[in-house]
Amino acid sequence: MINLKTTYLGLELKNPIIVGASNLVSDTSNLQAAEKAGASAIVFKSLFEEQIQLENYQLDSQMEEYNERNAEMVKLFPDISHAGPQEHLHKLRKAKESVSIPVIASLNAVYHESWLEYAKLIEDTGVDALELNFYSIPRDFVKEGKDIVGEQLSIVKEIKKTLNIPVSVKLSPYYTNVLRFIAELDKAGVDGIVLFNRMFQPDIDLEKEEHFSPFNLSSENDSRIALRFAGLLYGRTKAKICSNSGIMDGKDVIKAIMVGADAVQVVSTLYKHKLSHISVMLDEMNEWMKSKKYTSLKDFKGKLSEKNTKDPFVYKRAQYIDLLLKSEDLTKTFSLR
Repeated sequence: MINLKTTYLGLELKNPIIVGASNLVSDTSNLQAAEKAGASAIVFKSLFEEQIQLENYQLDSQMEEYNERNAEMVKLFPDISHAGPQEHLHKLRKAKESVSIPVIASLNAVYHESWLEYAKLIEDTGVDALELNFYSIPRDFVKEGKDIVGEQLSIVKEIKKTLNIPVSVKLSPYYTNVLRFIAELDKAGVDGIVLFNRMFQPDIDLEKEEHFSPFNLSSENDSRIALRFAGLLYGRTKAKICSNSGIMDGKDVIKAIMVGADAVQVVSTLYKHKLSHISVMLDEMNEWMKSKKYTSLKDFKGKLSEKNTKDPFVYKRAQYIDLLLKSEDLTKTFSLR
């Protein structure tokens, strides 16, 4: 009997496949379909403070458009305040009620105070855990990296003091030393680290000569950076590790576990193959484990992590040097003429 159980954020999951945050999980029927297909948990669509600010601004603009058209008319409409995060919180409660598997909330805030305020409001919905999305896009030539890291650590520490539910942090890979930052987050008491946040990059439409933001789904090669860092982190943090981005099939899940991840998040593969693909991924895991005579994830978890691998160079820069030395082989493989 194959046992796919794992533990993530203090939650016992029936398998390591978690549906990541996206528009897919905005519909309760999709949540139920994901659960039926075998998903062990769901990360609900993120609450974006920037979106709330934009909607608030748009509402104010619409309400004030016809103000002061003549001396006797100061306002056409009564004062109406934007609902803020309440609509999102309502959907989050409905999501939690619609499935029996754990529901993890996701938060992207802007200001220190709003991180704390929204985190508490989210906890009150009854969700099982909270995922904080941390990233910083370099646009400022003055602000130092240590200030960004210090601010994010301060937010984590205060949220951990305030909340009673588990808290994970989803990171971008673009920190100067992401391992050091993860070590600091681990000391601050985070329950999980998600590797990594997928950043959408702008493109240029040459015909219109303007920027646009394409919706880029991940590919299986995108999982390699998470493989490297999950392998480096195995056995070195109390926080659980979740691999994200480029997890397309059951083999990718196995690879993540083999380097030391506790769970994975999937999104792009569900857009490509539908929610029912989760059951296919689980079948692929079961078949591989049977062929290797493994009965549980513990049998091979971390087997190829830096801590346990027999190759001393696989997680080092020497791997790059090795590829350069084999450049002639690459030239023969890929004809350039």
